[in-house]
Amino acid sequence: MTACSAYTINGRTFHNVIDNELVSTAKTRRGTDAATGQLLNIEVPVSTQEDVDRTVDAAHAAFLKWREVSVDDRAAYIAKFADAIEANQQEFAQLLSKETGKPPGAASIELFISLGWVRGTLKHKLTEEVIEENEQRSVVVRYVPLGVGVGIVPWNFPILLGLIKLASCLYAGNALIWKPSPFSPYTALKLGELGSKIFPKGVFNVLSGEEDLGPLLTGHPGVAKISFTGSVATGKKVVAACATTLKRVSLELGGNDVAIVRSDVDIAAAVPTIASIAFMLAGQVCFAIKRVYVHESIYEEFLAAFVDFVKNLKSGGPNDADAYFGPLQNSMQHAKVLDIFGDISKNGYKVALGGEISEESQGFFLPATIIDNPPEDSRLVTLEQFGPIVPLLKWSDEDDVVRRANASLMGLGGSVWGKDIKAAEKMTRRLEAGTVWVNSHFEIGPEAPVGGHKESGLGVESGLEGLKGWCNMQSIFVRKT
Repeated sequence: MTACSAYTINGRTFHNVIDNELVSTAKTRRGTDAATGQLLNIEVPVSTQEDVDRTVDAAHAAFLKWREVSVDDRAAYIAKFADAIEANQQEFAQLLSKETGKPPGAASIELFISLGWVRGTLKHKLTEEVIEENEQRSVVVRYVPLGVGVGIVPWNFPILLGLIKLASCLYAGNALIWKPSPFSPYTALKLGELGSKIFPKGVFNVLSGEEDLGPLLTGHPGVAKISFTGSVATGKKVVAACATTLKRVSLELGGNDVAIVRSDVDIAAAVPTIASIAFMLAGQVCFAIKRVYVHESIYEEFLAAFVDFVKNLKSGGPNDADAYFGPLQNSMQHAKVLDIFGDISKNGYKVALGGEISEESQGFFLPATIIDNPPEDSRLVTLEQFGPIVPLLKWSDEDDVVRRANASLMGLGGSVWGKDIKAAEKMTRRLEAGTVWVNSHFEIGPEAPVGGHKESGLGVESGLEGLKGWCNMQSIFVRKT
C-alpha cells in the first residue's frame, strides 16, 4: 500500500475512476445548488455503455486477484482508506454541503458517522462454520465473494450510504463500482480519486452519469450483485432488471416510520429526540420519524412541547453554521413535497406550526410544519413525505394504534416511548419493521444488520449478516472413510 496522508482532494476537476485511472467523458453535466436553485459551475462525467463495459471488465479482473488477498490485508487497505478520508474530512464536508445543501454541522456529522461505520465493519470476520466433525466426515460452511458489485447510492447521504456498501463489499473480497445519484456525484468521484491512490487497480471504481446509467449497470451480465438504496418505485425496477441475469440484489427502500408515545412518557425528555429525528435533514431520511402517535391523555401537552421545540430548529444553507437542517436537496423532491403541502389548505388540516410557504424564498427551502391530528387516510399519514412536514395523531387503544402503525405498506423502522420499559418493548415487538427501538429511533450502526420489511426492502446492509450478503454460501462435505 502506498502512503497517501499528503494527498488532498482540492481542485475543481472531476473524473470517472476506472481501474485506478481518472477518465474523462465526451459529455458532462452539472449539479444544482439546493440553497439557491442555480447550477453549480463544476462539470462531472456522463458515462456511456462503453464506460460501463470497460469498468466491469476492469473490476472483474481486479476481483480475481483481490479475492486471494487475506482478510486481514483487505481490512488494512480499507482502514488506510478511512484514514485518508479523515485526513481530508474538512474538504469532503465542504464538498458535501455544496452538492446536497446540508449545513456544515450536518455534513460534518455524516463524515464522522461514515468513518465510524467503516471501521466498525472491520470488527466482523467471516469464518468457516463447522456443522459436523466426526470420524466419518466433516461438514463446513464458508462464504465466498460474489465478484463485481455495484453500489447505487442516493442523494440524501451520498458519503455514508456509499461507504457502508464499499466497506462490506470490499472486505468480503469483491470489487466495487460506485454509482452516485446524478443529484450528488461530487463527493463520490473524489472518494474514488482518493481510493485510486490506495487500493489495487480496479478494486474500487466510480461512474457518474444520468438516469440511464443505473439500467446499464443493473442489466449488465458481468455484474454479480446490485446494492441499491432509494425509493420503493425505483427499487422494484432494479429487482426486475436484476431478474434477467439472476443477480444478487439488496434493497434498502423507503420508510414511513412510526413513533408511538405512551401515556407514561417523560415528555420533556422525549420531545427533543423525537422532533430532532423527525426533522433531521428536513425529513429527507428513510429512518426519519414520519408519523407520531400520541396517547390522547397527554396529546395536547405533548403537541405544545413538540411545537415549542421545532419552532427553534434553524433552517439554513451550506454556509450557516447554526442551522439544523437545510433545503430539500433537489427540484424533483421539492416538487413532490410541495404537492403534499398543498393538501393542507385543500383539505382544511389544522396546522400547529408552519404551513405557509414564502414566495420570496430561494432554492428548495420549505418551513418546518406540524399538522394536528389529520385523518388516518390522508397522504400525510399514508405516504412517506420525505420533507419537513410531520403529522401528530391521537390514540387511546393499544391494539388499535399498533394496527394503524402496521397499516403501511412500508416497514423500515418504528419506536415506542414510555417509562414502563417492559410494556414499551412488548409493544415495540408487535411492529412490522426491520429495526425497532424503545425510547430511541434511528440508532443504527455497523454492529447490527439494517433492512426493511414489506416494501421497505430486501436483504440487509451492515453487520455480519450484511457481509454475508456480499457472498455466496458454499457447503463442503468431506468423507473421511
